[in-house]
Amino acid sequence: MNSYDVIVLGTGGVGSAAAYQLAKRGANVLGIDQFPGGHDRGSSHGETRVIRQAYFEHSDYVPLLLRAYELWRELEQVAGVDLLHQVGLLQVGPPEGFVVRGVLEAASLHGLKVESLTADQIPRRFPGFRAAAGSAGVFEPAAGYLKVERCVLTHLAAAKSAGAEFRFGLTARSWQADGRGVRLITDQGDFSAAKLVITAGPWAPQLLADLNVPLHVRRKHLYWFPTADASYHQASGCPTYLYELPHGVYYGFPQIDELGVKVAEHTGGAVVEDPRSDPRALDAADLARVEDFLAHYLPGVGRPLAKRSVCFYTMSPDEHFIVDRHPCDFNVCFVAGLSGHGFKFTSVLGEALADMTLNGSTKLPIEFLSLRRFRSDS
Repeated sequence: MNSYDVIVLGTGGVGSAAAYQLAKRGANVLGIDQFPGGHDRGSSHGETRVIRQAYFEHSDYVPLLLRAYELWRELEQVAGVDLLHQVGLLQVGPPEGFVVRGVLEAASLHGLKVESLTADQIPRRFPGFRAAAGSAGVFEPAAGYLKVERCVLTHLAAAKSAGAEFRFGLTARSWQADGRGVRLITDQGDFSAAKLVITAGPWAPQLLADLNVPLHVRRKHLYWFPTADASYHQASGCPTYLYELPHGVYYGFPQIDELGVKVAEHTGGAVVEDPRSDPRALDAADLARVEDFLAHYLPGVGRPLAKRSVCFYTMSPDEHFIVDRHPCDFNVCFVAGLSGHGFKFTSVLGEALADMTLNGSTKLPIEFLSLRRFRSDS
């Protein structure tokens, strides 16, 4: 007899949410991870992550985002903590670029509130920001940021309160499924369950290699810079921000603590073969690009660098998530390839995984994220 109903492999953003959703429905859950909750070795750390509704990447994400907002607010109520801060989001780029155009299209299709700004209006509305002549801006007041480690730790604590068990410090080697159950092979022994959920982040390329979908991992640097300019402080109305520029996409957050303004380049990133052994060293060229962005568009942000961190993007071929059941065994469900824009969805992806694992399907609109789009016979 299996010891567990479900094993959740990987307890970062998606895995912690899935463990909570499964446990609160009465499943006997074991969460396994090589690192403790809230760690800084994967994809779900670095203080903050942007959350937004008018999704320029694809308007089909919007219904999932609306449900994600509901679930984040529900988790806040359950745990008595603040996770989602709606400080707004300023997005700037060419009027016909993929960001501004995509935001306006998603907002129009789904009836979301956004405000259009000209390049001249941007610094009048947000004094710390500048925009190139001919560019356009959109401000989404419902957007903002999530406290990323706090979200993960809150989901883990809520899952534990609901009866989930966790084992940290175990490295998964492989898994096996035979139609009746699953076995997870780790460096500290084997574990069995009726079902398996794989939410392994940057380790998904190895654990899901049999899908024959090329996933690759990129190293991404996060930076914090000090500033004495009050216009960059959250208390002064500074929003989160994202710029589409000819040489890349940059994003960041208002000052929320003594570290200052956080900023990073969303595009680019060196490909990493093994995230666990990656040295995560300073990339001088990456830092120079970010500092050049600040000099042109957030000129009041100071120097020198106050803090640096590294996270990893696991990229799918089309840069959209993959959410599905494993084609060789329907007792295995997975989420992979969040491609650098997935954390905001983790609450709803956890719900989708719980539905799929316990009920066999979900009513959430995730069909456009299925594995079928990569199969030649689909």
